[in-house]
Amino acid sequence: MSDTAHLLEVVDRFSGARIVLYGDLVLDRFILGTPKRISREAPVIILRYEDQRDVPGGGANALANIAALGARVSVVAALGDDEPGAALRAALDRLGISIEGVVTIPGYHTPTKVRLLGGGPSSLKHQVARYDIEDRLDPGGAWREEIARCLAREFESADAVAVSDYGYGCVIPETLREVTGKHAASWTCLDSRHRIGTFRGVAAATPNLEELESFCGRRLSGDGDVAAGAEELRAKLGARFVLATRGNQGMTLVEAEREARHIPVFGTDQVADVTGAGDTVLAVLAVALASGAQPFDAARLANIAAGLVVMKLGTATVSADELRAAVALDGGSSDGA
Repeated sequence: MSDTAHLLEVVDRFSGARIVLYGDLVLDRFILGTPKRISREAPVIILRYEDQRDVPGGGANALANIAALGARVSVVAALGDDEPGAALRAALDRLGISIEGVVTIPGYHTPTKVRLLGGGPSSLKHQVARYDIEDRLDPGGAWREEIARCLAREFESADAVAVSDYGYGCVIPETLREVTGKHAASWTCLDSRHRIGTFRGVAAATPNLEELESFCGRRLSGDGDVAAGAEELRAKLGARFVLATRGNQGMTLVEAEREARHIPVFGTDQVADVTGAGDTVLAVLAVALASGAQPFDAARLANIAAGLVVMKLGTATVSADELRAAVALDGGSSDGA
């Protein structure tokens, strides 16, 4: 079987995979407008409101990507009893994603990233400002027990668990470690924004270069440095592998007892928008592993998907059909050295 045919075979198995997303859900809100004039009150552009688009962001973007790939997916997370929380539930419902495992917490502000985009009626809209609504869950709240029960239940039938930790408090390393220890057969793939080194026991981690440098406490300037840093993280976590994402430098895969492999960037190194690229990597990696792929093949598919999603504006997903077409076009040229 050719290399391309092998990767396509993995993608064809995506529909049989069952994934659980455990993480911080975020609402990405885009407010679109047409420039009207410069304000007399301050040197800022006044936009004439045109439209508002609410899409899943953060862990919810990884969730949407998993669904777009055709895998069966469920979620364990927390949302507030507020308007953004309702909007995010509605967005997930439109995607056909069950929110049975989402715990509603009164008084909690659902994390929301509001982007103001301006441009002419027939031109691309560009971001002119952004503000974030952020909150952190009370670590001693009763919600923790409910989250733990939901996670234990979902783990029972999961082929892989995607963990998306944006730092809002829903993801608890101790809870994950306890549940994972009882279900060692499941792949557990971690994407953590601020504390990636605290999740000992996960099977895989996907830090970007900034996160890996923060963990290592030093600058990582080349392939060798990145590979050494990724191995430090892998050893600390006791993970089977670490996949470091490096923007236009591609990715570096470090597995236990194997030489590091560097995967060149897929497509052009000129990107349209990097919003949510890490969510796409986490999603594809988890689905591919759940579909029987080895880490290197899963990493190659994640790399191709990342190259596709950064060419899309805003928070976006990659479908299984798009991934198939890109794999066929790539023809195995994304092999690592």
